[in-house]
Amino acid sequence: MRRIAAVLASSHPVPAAGVTVIVVLLGVAVGLDPARLVVLGAVLALNQLSVGLSNDWLDAERDRVAGRDDKPVARGDLPVAVVRACAVVGAVAALALSPLLGIPFAVVHAIALAGGWAYNAWFKHGALSPLPYLVSFGLLPALATTALPEPAAPAWWAVAAGALLGLAAHVANVLPDLDDDAATGVRGLPHRLGARASTVLAGVALAGAAVCLGMGLAPGIPTVVGLAPSLGASVAAVVLGLRGSRWAFRLVILAALVDVVLLVLAGPGLAV
Repeated sequence: MRRIAAVLASSHPVPAAGVTVIVVLLGVAVGLDPARLVVLGAVLALNQLSVGLSNDWLDAERDRVAGRDDKPVARGDLPVAVVRACAVVGAVAALALSPLLGIPFAVVHAIALAGGWAYNAWFKHGALSPLPYLVSFGLLPALATTALPEPAAPAWWAVAAGALLGLAAHVANVLPDLDDDAATGVRGLPHRLGARASTVLAGVALAGAAVCLGMGLAPGIPTVVGLAPSLGASVAAVVLGLRGSRWAFRLVILAALVDVVLLVLAGPGLAV
């Protein structure tokens, strides 16, 4: 049981659960039946566990050097070989289950999964570090719409909003570890920009996501009520980020949560 707990801790369970829940909610929004929702949830859970575990496997030596006591592998509680094996098994299982929802879904899912692994293996070290996030998060609406019995393409504005949310998620994921990453040679885009400029970038991305949602959502009071705090938090994050305030990062998270809710509330409108 202790080893299982250590494997789960190495999988980055909070973001993994968050992405899985978002995609399942998008599936509910487009009208997937319960059986398809269960398969969709299982595929995404395995997908995200695999991506999280591959991160701890590939970063094992860096985490030890940085003294990451929050990582089971860095603490010596879990052999690297176990994390590597679980990451590979998770990816294979996710890919094996995905055709149950159709070939279009399987293709979209494979691209999204490859994006997560590519980030951990290569992109996080260079200026193009946001690219896998832009691609994989942009495909989240497509994971729901292609899982329909009659697969459909996602609305362009939903893809654009998802991609911009991915950019903000990349910044939010990296900011707490900027110093540790810099000490071990990681030089992604947020590292090159610095904390202040990166926070501003995240705020601008979220404002863009809100604009995309505004263009796609049905006009009415619910849309206005949702977009107002999202845009307000995004603009405030940019202003406070320029001033170096810690509140900027918190407002980025708030705006992202509001945008995700709006994306889910779009319902069948997500599919073309």
